[in-house]
Amino acid sequence: MNSQHLERLSSPEWADMLQRDLLPWVTSAADLGDDVLEVGPGPGLTTDLLRVRTKHLTAVEVDQDLAEKLHGRLAGSNVEVIHGNAARTHFASGRFSAVACFSVLHHIPSADEQDQVFAEILRVLRPGAAFVGADGLDDERIRAAHIDDVFVPVDPDQLPDRLGRIGFADVNVERDDYQFRFCARKP
Repeated sequence: MNSQHLERLSSPEWADMLQRDLLPWVTSAADLGDDVLEVGPGPGLTTDLLRVRTKHLTAVEVDQDLAEKLHGRLAGSNVEVIHGNAARTHFASGRFSAVACFSVLHHIPSADEQDQVFAEILRVLRPGAAFVGADGLDDERIRAAHIDDVFVPVDPDQLPDRLGRIGFADVNVERDDYQFRFCARKP
């Protein structure tokens, strides 16, 4: 993630937007339950929102520096931070009551790797549990924020079919001016 992008995702303005716009949608879309997995927490502003809504939160972060900083900041809390790849976790099948993934899918280097992450999420979810997420739309403003950064946007119109082929059910996608939100369930 480039430094400008990381700075934005660590800002008070981003935290306010998450609290105002994202959190109400998440809590209306699904019951997170007692053991939640967050994929790609980055600097952890979404982690801060999720951790007060569940008994235990596991955050998987591929960037070692971000994972170490988040681990240090949340040591002694109900959050376990793991440096690793969300496409290949070692969690038990059916462990998690929900999985959340916010503004990270476009940082996964290819559609095939995104699908690997989706398949792993399906594997670790409990039956009936929700996968909730949000990601940016593909537009010039968002592309400009990803100069010298991985940017592989997910087409929200194709997401229901992609998740359905992997095995998810009840896929719902909503979009607004700059992002889309989704909720899918493990049958």
